[in-house]
Amino acid sequence: MATERKKTSPGEFVNQVKTEASKVVWPSRQETITTAIMVFILMTILAIFFLAVDSVFGAIVKWLLTLA
Repeated sequence: MATERKKTSPGEFVNQVKTEASKVVWPSRQETITTAIMVFILMTILAIFFLAVDSVFGAIVKWLLTLA
């Protein structure tokens, strides 16, 4: 059995959205810059890691193909 819900009027919906949006805590400029720098550093580290892993696997496959 489905529960019946009270329909929300468009005006009430807009008021609810405004209320919820006012609860959002935005990061400061310094927090945003710090987070962006950390993301860039981790992205670079992971890119280098996956390049190394891919190179190793590529070398192994090349070596295995020379045996055939």
